[in-house]
Amino acid sequence: MPALSSYRGQDWTPQRLAFHQNLETFAERVGLIVALQSNGKLSQEEAYAEIRRTWNQLKDSKSSLLNHTPPLQP
Repeated sequence: MPALSSYRGQDWTPQRLAFHQNLETFAERVGLIVALQSNGKLSQEEAYAEIRRTWNQLKDSKSSLLNHTPPLQP
């Protein structure tokens, strides 16, 4: 597993850090998929499907990590 870069956002939270890492993983995976397609190991359709699946995982990650409302404090 490659080293992930540090997150330097002003609004740091553990959820933002986790999403940042997921975003980096997405970028790496897309690069690998494109390389496999370019070298004839995947068809364009297979590459598209894999990138689409990876994108949906990233979107789900964003929804669960960043699009939630914190619980109200009594």
